[in-house]
Amino acid sequence: MPLTLASLAQHSALKLTALAGGDRLDAEVRWVHTSELDDPGPYLEGGELLLTTGLKLDVDDAAAMRAYVRRLAAAGVVGVGFGVGIGHDEVPSALVTAAAQARLPLLEVPRRTPFIAISKAVSAAIAADQYKAVTAGFEAQRDLTRAALAPDGTAALLSRLAAHLDGWAALYDASGAVLAAAPDWAGRRAARLAGEIDRLRDTPAPASSAVAGPAGTEDRVELQSLGSGRRPRGFLAVGTEERLDTSARYVVHAAVALLTLSLEQSRTLQDAQARLAAALLRMLLAGEPEHARSVAGSLYGTLFDQSLRLLIAEPADPQAGPEAVGVLAERAEAAAYRAGEPMLTVREGPRLIVLAAEDAGALATVADLAEGADALAAGLSGPVHPAGVPEAHRQAERALAVALRRGRNLVEHGEVGAGSVVPLLADDAVRAFAEGLLRPLREHDATSRGDLVASLAAWLAHHGQWDAAAADLGVHRHTLRYRMRRVEEILGRSLDDPDVRMELWLALKTKP
Repeated sequence: MPLTLASLAQHSALKLTALAGGDRLDAEVRWVHTSELDDPGPYLEGGELLLTTGLKLDVDDAAAMRAYVRRLAAAGVVGVGFGVGIGHDEVPSALVTAAAQARLPLLEVPRRTPFIAISKAVSAAIAADQYKAVTAGFEAQRDLTRAALAPDGTAALLSRLAAHLDGWAALYDASGAVLAAAPDWAGRRAARLAGEIDRLRDTPAPASSAVAGPAGTEDRVELQSLGSGRRPRGFLAVGTEERLDTSARYVVHAAVALLTLSLEQSRTLQDAQARLAAALLRMLLAGEPEHARSVAGSLYGTLFDQSLRLLIAEPADPQAGPEAVGVLAERAEAAAYRAGEPMLTVREGPRLIVLAAEDAGALATVADLAEGADALAAGLSGPVHPAGVPEAHRQAERALAVALRRGRNLVEHGEVGAGSVVPLLADDAVRAFAEGLLRPLREHDATSRGDLVASLAAWLAHHGQWDAAAADLGVHRHTLRYRMRRVEEILGRSLDDPDVRMELWLALKTKP
């Protein structure tokens, strides 16, 4: 418990008497300082009990005393101890009045109480309080350590941390998603701090910030990044109604250390699991589901015994960094963890491959996240049995290609077959082919009469029906026949060849 003016006034050996500011004796005393200066403010830090005998003060000047008290209050002095029996037989009434008007506590120090006795009492009390805080911190650290070793260590640790702080605590993953919170009601409150977590993520770990709690609460929230590397592995938030004291900070620091150790150990395990996931995916893509099932054992539950879907995501812009893919991978793992669903997540260079059960809620979450990320493009396969994972991979690849061509964030395989092939022609290579194929006809139309390009388009649109195409163009069918012969002569290709007609039709549909 911090040292206050009230505890000093009640100290039986000091015999101090409060003459003014009695309603503010609960002020914390951080230190004691003796000064006879008229303005000791430049030498103070705030929170001090100032001791003086008033030898250099003009105690008979009420205005001077009011100015003196104002300077002390501005310097953060929490109280004044006036020693009597040396320069003054009693505390000057002008000083008492000024202190009362400013509501600054004023204590009379009797002649038999030396200032050094007050200094020793303050020093001893502060030392005792610090020792108590350290001892309490060690006890809390042992309690948190025992909790961390429990079967559900993270949840137990957060629960004990919240109890020690008389508040709430929450753990976030690297993406800012809430992994656990205590008490249970704190999860919703913690989720509303996502913006603050995003700002802290850009600061190399370890880092911390103090913020106001969510709207509608009176919380004081402190955020701590977790991890030993530059990129945070997670974040801890603690919310309390009061500012954390020294003892509480020891508790928070102990929790940060334990959670960081847990996350680093978990990361080592996750790295090993990532290598296993990559190996399992290679087995599935090689058409060896039974081998994959045998190697996985019980680690992925019944994942390889049910219908699966595969998602591939990569940066929409090849020049962009892989950060968005990394965030999606972290959120995918967090979604699977929260849902308790097995999921394969594999990083292949700038790509992320996700394999999960067809009806997995975590897969739906990942697809929603990919669709909402402008920096990403993703393709999602249809459902397949484990033996069909190679086909699912091809489906996801094709859907991803469509997403990249169309400038979309997510395309499902079912959309590829249901859509039109025409939008797929928006490709530089296709445009170059179309331009080269039609250039001779366009050059002819620019220098001669004949409108060969328009005539060819009309003829193809009417499936080679002369009368209908000629009527559409407003020319005689013999004129149209002549133009089509000129097309064949200029291109050196026969319009009787269906491949030629197909290529010309697609070239005409390609936007320059």
